[in-house]
Amino acid sequence: MKQTNTRVSWRNLVILIRDARPPKLVLGTALLLSLLSTVAYLTVPALTKGLVNGFSTNALDAGQIALMAFAVLIQAVAQSLSVYMFSYSGNQVVSAIRGTLWRKILKLRIGYFDNHASGDVISRVTNDTAVVRGLVAEHFTNLMTGIVSLIGALAIMLYMNWQMTLVIIGVFAISALLMVPLGRAMYNISKGMQDETASFTSILSRVVSDIRLVKASGAETLERDRGAAGIGSLLRFGLKEARIQAILSPAISLVILLILVGIIGFGGAQVASGAMTAGELVAFLLYLFQIVFPVMMITQFLTQYQKALGATESLTTILQSEEEPDEGMSFVPAGRPIMLKKLSFAYKAEKPVLEGLDLTIEPGNATAIVGPSGGGKTTLFALLERFYQPSGGSILYGGEDIERFSLQSWRRQIGYVSQESPILAGTIRDNITYGLERAVTEEELTQAAQMAYADEFIRELPQGYDTETGERGIKLSGGQRQRIAIARALLRNPHILMLDEATSNLDSSSEELVQHALRNLMAGRTTIVIAHRLATVVDAHRIVFIEKGRITGSGTHEELYQKHAMYRQFADQQLRSDKIDS
Repeated sequence: MKQTNTRVSWRNLVILIRDARPPKLVLGTALLLSLLSTVAYLTVPALTKGLVNGFSTNALDAGQIALMAFAVLIQAVAQSLSVYMFSYSGNQVVSAIRGTLWRKILKLRIGYFDNHASGDVISRVTNDTAVVRGLVAEHFTNLMTGIVSLIGALAIMLYMNWQMTLVIIGVFAISALLMVPLGRAMYNISKGMQDETASFTSILSRVVSDIRLVKASGAETLERDRGAAGIGSLLRFGLKEARIQAILSPAISLVILLILVGIIGFGGAQVASGAMTAGELVAFLLYLFQIVFPVMMITQFLTQYQKALGATESLTTILQSEEEPDEGMSFVPAGRPIMLKKLSFAYKAEKPVLEGLDLTIEPGNATAIVGPSGGGKTTLFALLERFYQPSGGSILYGGEDIERFSLQSWRRQIGYVSQESPILAGTIRDNITYGLERAVTEEELTQAAQMAYADEFIRELPQGYDTETGERGIKLSGGQRQRIAIARALLRNPHILMLDEATSNLDSSSEELVQHALRNLMAGRTTIVIAHRLATVVDAHRIVFIEKGRITGSGTHEELYQKHAMYRQFADQQLRSDKIDS
């Protein structure tokens, strides 16, 4: 099973790098320079042999020394340029992979993010791609140089003394076979390490982003223990990796030492018998080192390769995940009704959230969706935004299934104001104009803010529209965040407006301002409102009551109050609550 996974990952790794379009000319030049560096390096022992055999002060050949110095210089310069070019290519490849991942993440369906923590996704884009970068930018250079050096040195050594060379090859082959299980273990450890790193990154991301909730809830101890568990898991994987390295390094050193001792002993005997000159023995030993270092570099490459295989599996999972489709005809608003036809949806097949909804939302009118929590109201909004696809039935706009419209053109005509009013880190100006592809004039910006009853408080801030909001808008009050969200929707000038508990959790003064802003926003637009507080929707053209995923009532406030028992109960409870609050 592991072998199959490795084989698949190997193909995925090749595809991942190929699709990144590595700079072939740069890579080819780097390879040629690497070959030149290796050839120059291989000439040094041969030149050393001549020096040793004719060694005396008077017999030193200036031309031979100059040739050796030239070979060393060529080797150093060619290797330096080769290393840079391989590193350049590797960084280009990983930059392209990260770009592909980033574009893919932006196209993924919302369902993917429902099942994967944000920290996990962040770790894949940063940590896992860094592992691939290490393979391509650093260790691939060593692999190419090592292979060429290994082949060249072995060929020369076979020519010089084939018996000793065959012994060396045999020892290395046996050592390689013994290390195959270690390579498989390294793959499993690396995969576990990357998964655990992603999990720990997810914990960090969540705690740091919600640190106020953590502190306000007194959950420091809980989060400390969770973090400690993640750190402990990382430590265990790190120690497993260290144990393998602790076996590999001494094993390689022992093999090298045994070979060196054997060659010196056997070679010394041959020199004593006259079968081999001292210069040939020295050259042979130098070529041995030119085998040892490449073998070590290739071993390091294989270790990094196993890590890259683990990373590639995770990256491939993201790249193969289903995207949101963006084909279709352009959506042009035409003042037509939105119709739900037998609309059903379930996050899990056995637990339907919406069942067989039939509803017509008239253009230019305000339709309110009310009912108990968990009835499916927010899920309906998610389906209208096309975050999910219906499990059954359809949503039509004037007779056309909305799935036929391109996502971009459909969502561009929807203004969505939620109770959270998400604010991005940046300036107020950035937040109001967020997502617009056209330039916004100062007059347009100010007008939208004025209609949202936001201009006055914005101008009182130290930098006005250029005031930083802080992460998640922490420097702003709830009412201010809500009005900025309304200004953003106004600037988009949407055809369809969706308000999800837009005035919840606000104090009375903030709610009054937000209500005024919402009335400006709703004017002349097809509006769908989710509200728990009936006082905010009693004037809606139509109120739809949803409970347990089904529509159980529809009509005006007066009509529902007369004929729908649950709605009447809701209304009476809130009337009593409003009297107590007042």
